[in-house]
Amino acid sequence: MSPKLLDIPGIGRQRFLREYWQRKPLLIRGALPGMQPLLSRRDLFDLALRDDVEARVVQREGRQWDVRHAPLARRDLPAVRTPRWTLLVQGVDLHDEGVAGLLRRFRFVPDARLDDLMISWASDGGGVGPHVDEYDVFLLQAQGRRRWRIGPVDRPRLQPGQPLKLLQGFAPEQDFVVEPGDLLYLPPGWGHDGIADGECMTYSVGFRAPPGDELLRQLLWNMAEELQPAPRYSDRGKLSASLAAHPARLPEDMVDFVADAFARLRPSKADFARVLGELLTEPKQEVVFEAGDAREAARIAARRGLRLDRRTRMLWNRSGMSINGESVPDEAGRSPLLRRLADAREIDAAQYAQASPAERELIAQWCEAGWAHAGRD
Repeated sequence: MSPKLLDIPGIGRQRFLREYWQRKPLLIRGALPGMQPLLSRRDLFDLALRDDVEARVVQREGRQWDVRHAPLARRDLPAVRTPRWTLLVQGVDLHDEGVAGLLRRFRFVPDARLDDLMISWASDGGGVGPHVDEYDVFLLQAQGRRRWRIGPVDRPRLQPGQPLKLLQGFAPEQDFVVEPGDLLYLPPGWGHDGIADGECMTYSVGFRAPPGDELLRQLLWNMAEELQPAPRYSDRGKLSASLAAHPARLPEDMVDFVADAFARLRPSKADFARVLGELLTEPKQEVVFEAGDAREAARIAARRGLRLDRRTRMLWNRSGMSINGESVPDEAGRSPLLRRLADAREIDAAQYAQASPAERELIAQWCEAGWAHAGRD
């Protein structure tokens, strides 16, 4: 069963999206009553030492900060009782089903925006200093207490000589302490500084917000890779002996050739949607899927349904569908059944029974690749 979407006590999700999302911060007391860490401190530390996990240690000594990035060894983790240090483990949802379930509670924002869930463990006084993010973030207190100071930052100035992008002259407007179950939402451009009051653990749900120029570069690169072979440049009949006076001059005819080739590209909205879908569903570099048995999966799915792997990314729009960086063939890309699988991340046995041969063939390929698994549990 899909996780229940997160409630926003007192105002509800609709009002939150209308009045707060990307506009102003909101502190939600008791958003998850009875909140307990989904991973113990020991489990989190063990996870941070794995080769396939992105993690870092941040430690402060006076005014100087030190950062150690993965791969980490046990000696890179200071003693628990040592004050003013933090362990940050990125993408924990990729490695733990319970954490992935918690992340899915934030799917009232489109999957195309939802990035990952990071867990930070801090000793007393630990934190990462005053900084600003250019994306939305929910900060859920899972254990202990943390003091937050927040305020808008119009023109960020950074402290020189630090390994982190720390704000210089940060002037917070609000100051409060959060406890387990409290949730802080911050829109882009809001500076924040969280300091642990004793040992604590905070879950950060981040949202992707790539700049337009970055998206365009990646989209054009993907489109260029898919171009069909085109005629080579030729200057037959266009050269003359007089050109020898300026051999270093770039021929205008060659510039016109490239400009005409670019003009013929003329991507449609469907082309942009397809390449954008492939880009946004591309698995993170550290993700490795385990191959499955397609026949066994089909046999079990007929009785127990099917679910997507927690690391699988799947998006669709009116013209097509993408999964883990690949476009789904046209007709199947408009399949109501596969759209239901993308939205719910599972289908039951009755829904699987309605799949067409082409849809079953695709599902079998996904199960074999480890992108989906038989059974909904």
